[in-house]
Amino acid sequence: MLKGFTHARLACGCRITFREGVEGSPVTVVVEDKAPGCVMSLHVKDMPLFDYREALRASTRLGPPEEEEYEEEG
Repeated sequence: MLKGFTHARLACGCRITFREGVEGSPVTVVVEDKAPGCVMSLHVKDMPLFDYREALRASTRLGPPEEEEYEEEG
């Protein structure tokens, strides 16, 4: 089971809860109660929140070309 925080309140006023994660994710964040003044369309009561930030996704770009090893001429 989870240790530590079980609930939190976001700046918009929504209340979230932390649950056991699935398929490799240790924690799932679920909107427990949506605030009346919240304008975030992603905050839906009883639905999990997901992090779609680009920094957390695997890169879709090709990496730099690998350099071959060269021997030094002596």
